[in-house]
Amino acid sequence: MKTIILIAAIAENNAIGKDNDLLWHLPDDFKRFKSLTTGNPIIMGRKTFESFPKPLPNRKHIIITKDKNYTTQFKNCDVVNSLDEALVETKNDSIIYIIGGGQIYTLALKIATHMELTRVHESFNADAFFPEFDKNNWKLIAQEHHPKDEKHKYDFTYLTYEKKLKI
Repeated sequence: MKTIILIAAIAENNAIGKDNDLLWHLPDDFKRFKSLTTGNPIIMGRKTFESFPKPLPNRKHIIITKDKNYTTQFKNCDVVNSLDEALVETKNDSIIYIIGGGQIYTLALKIATHMELTRVHESFNADAFFPEFDKNNWKLIAQEHHPKDEKHKYDFTYLTYEKKLKI
């Protein structure tokens, strides 16, 4: 069975970004993101892809856009026009990460099997949000609190969810 993981850092008000940029700088969360996603394909929307200075190393990038003429000159980056096409591109992969943005998370929530969320314990003014999800459909299987410190302006908690099986 394929594991489809939504991975995101989200504020208390589900904010994830503003003006195509992150709202905070959490070095330990970046390290966790890198360790989890390295070696696996990452699916994202065009705006998320364009927010990177260059593609992330050691990950196949699958970029979803409605623009049929969109291209990228980067290697290891495929452009598709739907989430279904992105899933076809990853048919031989057992683990896939969905890395944003808000519209892509909303589309992928129904097919996700897991979520790796970093809950930032603050609310922010934003224009991109993680979708609301019914906690009755998800089981929290791990959590780890990280207090603010000299490198992290905000407290945050890593939360790992697994979708409950419908009987």
